[in-house]
Amino acid sequence: MKRFSVSAVFLGIVMFLAAAGAAAHEASVDVYFVAPKDGATVGQDVHVVMGVDGMQVQPAGKAVEGAGHHHLIVDGGPVPAGQVVPKDATHHHFGKGQTETTLHLAPGDHTLTLQFANGLHQSYGPAMSRTITVHVK
Repeated sequence: MKRFSVSAVFLGIVMFLAAAGAAAHEASVDVYFVAPKDGATVGQDVHVVMGVDGMQVQPAGKAVEGAGHHHLIVDGGPVPAGQVVPKDATHHHFGKGQTETTLHLAPGDHTLTLQFANGLHQSYGPAMSRTITVHVK
């Protein structure tokens, strides 16, 4: 019969509870578009309003637990967790804590991916992103 030390059992329980707590926190976070709605037909100047529940929006500069800021990716997908969101024409950073913007897009179908990241621009991953499609006329 195997014997387990009380400290080994306690450590296992603590690790399980920590993992469950992290998963529960992640599940309670919702990153979303207030506007436009998925599938909307819009003009070339697209007003985008970004939202998040379960996290605080704060300016970039330092990583703060439970906080971060939005990034908007045009015609691209979520950034893997832990990776820094690139700075280029496709990836728009809102490091001042902005929650809305206006984009100028060419006519046609486009995807917009909202990616939440920490104050160091490190992505929280696909679980804290949302992708919609818009048709620009």
